[in-house]
Amino acid sequence: MIPSTTFLNYPVKLDSAGNKKSARMKRTISRSHSAGPLAGIFLLLIACLGMLVLPAGAYSTPESIIVAGNVYVSGVTIDPSALFTGDKATVTFQVTNGNANQSAVVNHATFGDKEISLTSGSYDTSANIGPLQTRPFVFSVMTNEDEGTYYSTFSLSFRDADSLYYRAPVTVDNTPLILNIQSRPDTFTRDKKDSITVQIANPRKNDVKNVVLEVTGSGMTAIPEKIFIGPLAAGTDTNETFSITPTQESPVTLTVTYDNGDNHHLVSQELPVSFATDKKQASPQISNVQVKLESGIYHVTGDVTNAGLENANGVTVTALSPATPQDPYKSYIIGALKPDDFGSFEVTFSATGTSVPLQMSYKDADGNIITSRQEVALNVADSSVAGNGPSSPFPIIGIVLFIAIAGGYLYMKKRKAQ
Repeated sequence: MIPSTTFLNYPVKLDSAGNKKSARMKRTISRSHSAGPLAGIFLLLIACLGMLVLPAGAYSTPESIIVAGNVYVSGVTIDPSALFTGDKATVTFQVTNGNANQSAVVNHATFGDKEISLTSGSYDTSANIGPLQTRPFVFSVMTNEDEGTYYSTFSLSFRDADSLYYRAPVTVDNTPLILNIQSRPDTFTRDKKDSITVQIANPRKNDVKNVVLEVTGSGMTAIPEKIFIGPLAAGTDTNETFSITPTQESPVTLTVTYDNGDNHHLVSQELPVSFATDKKQASPQISNVQVKLESGIYHVTGDVTNAGLENANGVTVTALSPATPQDPYKSYIIGALKPDDFGSFEVTFSATGTSVPLQMSYKDADGNIITSRQEVALNVADSSVAGNGPSSPFPIIGIVLFIAIAGGYLYMKKRKAQ
């Protein structure tokens, strides 16, 4: 067989003299029967080397491109939907294969950038998404950025097509819950229970959960100490009422804890406690006191008027030592007195000395017993002495004698006239 000659062409170059330098290299490849297998092996090696250095896109086919084009992100959820600086969040991407008869094979998925850091691993193994099926891709992220909205990229790589990219907004909002005292007494009274109402509001862009109000402090008793509120939706508020009974002047701390996603947060406020007279409480006052003495027993009568702004319940009046209560009125129960209302009382007792204390007690709206004392002088008025002491016989005898003398005079005068 006559060998043939194949030329490989290269660009023409000139030497220093301006003559053409050899621009063609002649190489003879024998096409004899013995050279055929070597040529085939050589061509196969070239093809394999080409496959090793070709980019991934070289695997793409019109069919794989069409399949990948029908795969899309059908939903994104971020919990919590708004983060505090330093919070962690869970981001879930729902990826749907819109092809009716063909599966899509993905081999890598990740999410995040320099503002939103990925704290969980990425998806680095091949996964199959069947026809018309949806597969979730879940990531844990966190951020130390200030308030604002940051757009991070979700990327999904296909085995035999270009990658899918999707930008998702992540919001950072550092607005805390608001704790506001709605009602409280103007002042506190030692050992007196008072009610306090607070408002807890959520001005954030997202809901929070596990909201708890806790009341703490030394020298006081709170009922209840903790109130579980649960979830609190964005833009809503709730009012909660509790009572405290202070035994000393010491501040009370109100703390609201809550979860933003799985991140714990709190707000707190101090409530100062100082003791003084409550301007609104009931104020029963004793007046119009009169004292009588009958057979060694003092009868003290009077009125009790409620000069306060709240009801006085179970008003009771009794005499204290050195008085010894006696029947029929060892103590006197007036009952409930509304503001500006009054009631009369009478107590009976024996006593030595010039005065005795009268104790008046009543219950407030919370059942606390409040007492007060008023000293009463045992001075019997002149009009009362006549009625209280034993009857004197001398005025009566004088009257009888006057009548007898007058009658005798008239009788004698009449006889003389006859």
